[in-house]
Amino acid sequence: MMHQTMRGFSRDTEALRGKRVERALVRRVLGMTRPYRRQLIGFVITVIAAAVVGVIPPLLFRSLIDTAVPNKNEALVAWLAIGAVSLALANAGLQTAQRWYSSRVGEGLIYDMRVALFDHVQRLPISFFTRTQTGALMSRLNNDVIGAQQAVTNTLGTVASNVIGVAVTLAVMLGLDWRLTLLTLIVLPAFVFPAKRLGKKLQVITREAMQVNASMNNTIAERFNVAGALVVKLFGRHDRERDHFGHRAARVRDIGVTSAMYSTVLVVVLGLVAAVGTAIIYYVGGRLAISGAISVGTVAAFVIYVTQIYTPLTQLTNARVDVMTALVSFERVFEVLDFPALVTDRPGAIDLVEPRGEIQMQHVWFRHPSPASASLPSLEEGPSSTADVDEPSGWILRDVSFTVAPGELVALVGPSGAGKTTTALLVPRIADVLQGRVLVDGHDVRDLTQDSLRDAVGFVMQDPHLFHDTIRANLLYARPGATEEQLLAACEGARILDLVASLPDGLDTIVGERGYRMSGGEKQRLAIARVLLKDPAIIILDEATSHLDSESEVAIQRALTHALEGRTGIVIAHRLSTIVSADRILVIDGGRVVEEGRHAELMRAGGLYASLYRTQATAQTA
Repeated sequence: MMHQTMRGFSRDTEALRGKRVERALVRRVLGMTRPYRRQLIGFVITVIAAAVVGVIPPLLFRSLIDTAVPNKNEALVAWLAIGAVSLALANAGLQTAQRWYSSRVGEGLIYDMRVALFDHVQRLPISFFTRTQTGALMSRLNNDVIGAQQAVTNTLGTVASNVIGVAVTLAVMLGLDWRLTLLTLIVLPAFVFPAKRLGKKLQVITREAMQVNASMNNTIAERFNVAGALVVKLFGRHDRERDHFGHRAARVRDIGVTSAMYSTVLVVVLGLVAAVGTAIIYYVGGRLAISGAISVGTVAAFVIYVTQIYTPLTQLTNARVDVMTALVSFERVFEVLDFPALVTDRPGAIDLVEPRGEIQMQHVWFRHPSPASASLPSLEEGPSSTADVDEPSGWILRDVSFTVAPGELVALVGPSGAGKTTTALLVPRIADVLQGRVLVDGHDVRDLTQDSLRDAVGFVMQDPHLFHDTIRANLLYARPGATEEQLLAACEGARILDLVASLPDGLDTIVGERGYRMSGGEKQRLAIARVLLKDPAIIILDEATSHLDSESEVAIQRALTHALEGRTGIVIAHRLSTIVSADRILVIDGGRVVEEGRHAELMRAGGLYASLYRTQATAQTA
């Protein structure tokens, strides 16, 4: 209850500081436009020029009514007509230039933000991805970035042109008649009030619309991949999925209707206000013209200027709403960009040169970070636990220490959840220890650049991931410059060359999403071929032969025996029969190394390893 109360208080406090947050957000958005200063300057120049051009036609109309027609000056009429056409052409050119400049800035921003988001998300900790919805994250990368870009390209461009246009028009109107100008400005407060009221409401429903759309995207991403579609079919839940998706789609529909009505009401109200202002000019201007205080042409010019004033004012009030809602897009983008990458290169980090493959764990303690530091609540879905929501997990590794010599093959075994995979992931620094040190070739991995460290480590996971691309592309991911001979040699080493050669497209065969066009054993062998092509000093195999049949397993074991020569190897295995020849076996239980030795030594000791081995042997012979 205390956690809930504090979170509620925090939200209320943040709401009270909304104006300060928005100002900081605006400053940050403006900061992103600094690389585009030249385009922005060009945009402002064209806007000013267009505003000046825009106020001239009513003056030409005034001259036509007050001078050319009464004096029957046909030459002046011709020149006024030529002037009107010239101004129209100039305005068209300036509008085109404005659009070019604004699109250059907007598209540049969308590029910058997308690349920054993509790069930053790739560097976030694995714990972020285990808690984050893929569809919601994709929504940030696509919908929110586009929304932010449109705010710059359309909204901010409209605001700038309208502000400058109104200022220039008012200046000309004051020069014509100050009395009518002041009457025009009387209704200005009526433009601000409805925009302020409806703007806040539109901002709220826009944020909800983004969240619901992100939720729909996540549902699509999960159900429309091979694994998700198979689960739906196997359990026969098509109707349930349709209803679940339909509920969210209905909410998007309802929000769209509400947003449309708010916008329509705003436009209608502002239109009525503008009509009242125009009527005032008709009445007062007409009476002044009748009395001879001003000319008929001046009244006609004022009628045109009133339209030029009220139309931009209406757009400006709408623009205020658009800016407020667009800030939501920027805020959601910055929320991801501001999420800390827990594993980063230290200042002065050095490259690991010519790695030998020595690994040392020195009194290592590790646990996963708290949910608050591992994820963004807005990228998660569903009820969260109210108990210990900000507490980190329990210790996964507890005072783990061991050394793996260069070229040594060490096996990590133990019950499920003992901490074997976590131990292995600390070597390439997928996560950082909380206490103790992990060393490679005598260097604390935190003092090494991540790129050089991970170049020295090859990892084959229990469930290897293949991209929806060709076999060639998946292999080249490990070594982009590899030759055809090197690709074939890696396939030969992983005992999959015969299969590749039998395929109609060979190395150019598409493996399908997550490699689902390949069998489990074929995926494993392709993943092993990928690591062999990388040629690292350290190879880590996490249940790398778990999906292989007996014949394939024998072939892979022979290939790995050859591949591991001269390299450091760490093998994580549940099938203990596959690691009896390891140089050393570490038995991990409860996050601690409880036994260490060769297979025969551990069997004689009669401890946990012997118990696990006998249990598996009994199960296999039963």
